[in-house]
Amino acid sequence: MSRRIGAKPTLASERRPFGHWRGAISASRGRRPGEPRLIGFLYILPAFALYALFVLLPALDGAWISLFHWDGVSLADWAGLDNYVAAITDPVVQGSFVHAFILIGFYSIAPVCLGLIVTAALARRPIRGLTAFRTIIFVPQVLAAVVIGVAWQWMYDPQGPVNATLSAIGLDGLTRAWLGDFATALPAVGVIGTWLTTGLCAVLFFAGVQQIPSERYDAARVDGAGPVQEFFAVTLPGLRNQIVVALLLTVIDALRAFDVIFVTTKGGPGTETYVPTVLIYKRAFQSGQVGSAAAITTILTVLVLLVSVGIRRLETARDDE
Repeated sequence: MSRRIGAKPTLASERRPFGHWRGAISASRGRRPGEPRLIGFLYILPAFALYALFVLLPALDGAWISLFHWDGVSLADWAGLDNYVAAITDPVVQGSFVHAFILIGFYSIAPVCLGLIVTAALARRPIRGLTAFRTIIFVPQVLAAVVIGVAWQWMYDPQGPVNATLSAIGLDGLTRAWLGDFATALPAVGVIGTWLTTGLCAVLFFAGVQQIPSERYDAARVDGAGPVQEFFAVTLPGLRNQIVVALLLTVIDALRAFDVIFVTTKGGPGTETYVPTVLIYKRAFQSGQVGSAAAITTILTVLVLLVSVGIRRLETARDDE
């Protein structure tokens, strides 16, 4: 093959690899090699557009409505921060948020603890029927909240199964109208929340414990660790991420609980089971205080965001250690 006269032959060592040219092209476009391309944002644009349309814009609209005195029908009057001041100083609103934080113990803390106990008991050795057990314990998550509320309302009825069971074992003195008693209405609703979210926590922990290498359990047993030591040394650290997720989901469930409470008690007796969501519904659709309801909604939204960020920061802090 002929070669041009005077051309200097190119040595193999002088040839530039393709990666060099690719880096040069990237640099010429103003992007360093390895940096994500701006076109990647186009892939998330449809999902973000839907999220903005159905979540962000309604939230901003609600925050705007909270700045007015409005009954939902007539012309609104500018209120500024009056609705927020009234909400913060209102004992009923304060009580509803206190009830919501009490429900965190039932909806979140108790289910996480129960889920860890069940997982620790089942993690030591294979058990037949584990799949069926996980399915049964997860069933409350797939049932409609209205169905759950109606079922538990029947169970808590003065002639229902709960009182009938107490009478059958000789504890007639404990029978009462659980949802109508001022002292037991909120704990009774909380027990429903515990039953509802325990399955979610347990399934998360079941999935997490399967990712823990079996060699860690073997090493702990060789060192003579008993069930309790094995749980704290192997199972609990291995489930750290799942615990954070479970806390995040269940705390949010507790703060925005509405369906079960509204079906069983509608906030009663009195205001004993008022939570922010029930109060928002009553003020917006029964009392015509739409501006006040929007202010409480905005406060609740900010609270949920702060709690979520706080829980996530706990996970980040542990990862940095």
